[in-house]
Amino acid sequence: MCRVSYEFFPPKTLEASFRLWDTLNVLAPTAPDFVSVTYGAGGTTRKLTHEAVTTIAKTTGLRVAAHLTCVEASKAETLEIAESYAEAGITDIVALRGDMPGGGRFIPHEDGFASSIELIEALAVTGKFTLRVGAYPDRHPEAPSAAADVEYLKRKIDAGATEAITQFFFEAETFLRFRDRCAAAGIDAPIVPGILPIESWKGVRKFATATGTMIPGWVDQAFEAAARDNRSDLLATAICTEMCSDLLSEGVDKLHFYTLNKPTLTRDVIHALGLAPEPGLEKVA
Repeated sequence: MCRVSYEFFPPKTLEASFRLWDTLNVLAPTAPDFVSVTYGAGGTTRKLTHEAVTTIAKTTGLRVAAHLTCVEASKAETLEIAESYAEAGITDIVALRGDMPGGGRFIPHEDGFASSIELIEALAVTGKFTLRVGAYPDRHPEAPSAAADVEYLKRKIDAGATEAITQFFFEAETFLRFRDRCAAAGIDAPIVPGILPIESWKGVRKFATATGTMIPGWVDQAFEAAARDNRSDLLATAICTEMCSDLLSEGVDKLHFYTLNKPTLTRDVIHALGLAPEPGLEKVA
């Protein structure tokens, strides 16, 4: 049976808090392996992330992974944040380099970690955390080559990470080819495909362009046609379900969904794939 997990972002307003709680109520009955909470560029949601992570863990009983980055914080500050998670019973961390506020080239804090590898090594030494990292089926914009992406992932695994979650992609073959390259490079840690149900094609397309994610021509054409007929949600569900089904048929046993704090499409895909457990589980609240 394939296991699922979900990513949320911390709410910045009261309305957003209600939306996150509604999302949890919709998706918790699908029995996720864990849920994760993102960390804004430059640590802009550092406090909000901590509050969201600890609140979700206390009130839902779900396993929660906190994102942690290297941006605009000293090593001591970053490790202090990690320790506060451990003290709260949070032992899962998604360790990332992170992005600079406003974009641009990554500049390490003068007393901070220079890379995700350094962060992973420091967290691994504590022995307190299960560490997950990012991976890129399409070449990262800063990587000189696809091979360099794979090599860097191997270094992160060797540093102490136990699992990788990929950036989103639009075709199953993109992930499967990446998985093959990783296996050939000697990476034996689980690599989990990151799945993004397309709530807004305009927004996803813009994000894909910024992150270097390849956009197949047929996806562009399909959403242009669907928008004219007001069928975008139906198309998004069909595309995501088919891609996930193809992944499952190729032996993938974990799927990580980027929910954007909107549960409907993710829930519909989970049910279409037959991955939801039998009805009867309690709601979060």
